[in-house]
Amino acid sequence: MPKTNAVRVLDSLGIKYELLSYFVDPNDLSATTTAQKLGLPTDQVFKTLVVNGDRKGIALAVVPGNYQLDLKALARLSGDRAMKTVLLKQVQPLTGYIRGGVTALACKKPYPVFLDEWAQAYEQIAISGGMRGLMILLRTADYIRATSATVGWISQEPLTQRS
Repeated sequence: MPKTNAVRVLDSLGIKYELLSYFVDPNDLSATTTAQKLGLPTDQVFKTLVVNGDRKGIALAVVPGNYQLDLKALARLSGDRAMKTVLLKQVQPLTGYIRGGVTALACKKPYPVFLDEWAQAYEQIAISGGMRGLMILLRTADYIRATSATVGWISQEPLTQRS
């Protein structure tokens, strides 16, 4: 498996992890599908969303794969009055990562990271390895340390299955 910049960051910090690879369908990059391919609970696979606050600017919100980001809760936690997700066309220029491969590890800039409290229900969580088809399974505490994440409730109820 390739060594991505995200993996190199973990190596430099001496953090243990497991790399998980899966087949990528470019038409379905959902965290729910990724979790199914990896045989993990969907709420143990976390997605990283790029957001923009009205006061503090760009940040990363990390939520369980089957949950929706609660922008109001994130704004309260971050100290912003309002928060919005950035346009997809802005994601790669801001982070260096493409959709389906965004991670808080080794972004172009060290953005603030906000991790949903649900992560602490698991000893380990899976996060993007910095490219499509690669996930990193690591201890939740190590992820918080590696990203200097602020932890709080920033998600809404799980998404329902779409027919």
